[in-house]
Amino acid sequence: MSTFSNRLSRTVEKLDKLPAPCRRAARSLAFGRAVPFVGTAGLSIDEMTAERLVVSTPNRRRVQNHINGVHAAAMALLAETATGLLVGLNVPDEAIPLIKSMRVDYKKRAQGSMTATATLTPEQIARIRSEPKGDVTVAVSVTDDSGNEPIQCEMVWAWIPKKRS
Repeated sequence: MSTFSNRLSRTVEKLDKLPAPCRRAARSLAFGRAVPFVGTAGLSIDEMTAERLVVSTPNRRRVQNHINGVHAAAMALLAETATGLLVGLNVPDEAIPLIKSMRVDYKKRAQGSMTATATLTPEQIARIRSEPKGDVTVAVSVTDDSGNEPIQCEMVWAWIPKKRS
């Protein structure tokens, strides 16, 4: 695949020059400031490449529901954040990514911490980078500490040209 660079990928490149033990915290802080709700929830950006993005949260008070598990909205936020950042890493600077639809089916009770892993195929990446606007369904898996997928998600992201001012 050809070399691609946008504002978000350049930020990630700078953060990736930090010592390995500092990278995850720096990414999480940077994106938590850019998207305040992500920072409020205390999500951790664990892995970022153009093809794969991993976001997690421990089961702690700030994200819990009434039965001391990760709240349904926090699980959906994990999936939305992972897929959105992944699209954001690939969308040209002249466009803006927007969530078009999200479907979340809750299948079973979650056990412990949660991790969302979003992926794009090379074909999807090529479309996002070359078409001025469009949409894509981003594959995402949300797992808990037991390795189960308590939720199944379908996240559709669009990208559109930025309005000129």
